Amino acid sequence: MSDLHIDAVLGQMRALRAQLEQRPATVKPAADGESFGAVLGQFVQQVNQAQTGAQELAARFDAGDEKVTLAQAVVASQKANVSFQAAVQVRNKLLAAYQDVMNMQI
Repeated sequence: MSDLHIDAVLGQMRALRAQLEQRPATVKPAADGESFGAVLGQFVQQVNQAQTGAQELAARFDAGDEKVTLAQAVVASQKANVSFQAAVQVRNKLLAAYQDVMNMQI
């Protein structure tokens, strides 16, 4: 890869990161009557969609689709990775809270 090509990809990645940082958070507060299980299910579904979308973009880029840039594939992959790591942290916190409740003396 030439230095110009690498610089172009890095520029695209920086531009996409700047756009993502300017977006408001996509997590909506729970509506009245919406259960914790439903909110958690939506969160897991969003993580799954992010991972599926990243895999599809990577496959399209690998297949030579000119509509998909390397920067788009990398950013989608990183977004999926971050959302998965967040899901793991939520799971860890939930397990810790469950263990604390189970260890409470009545």
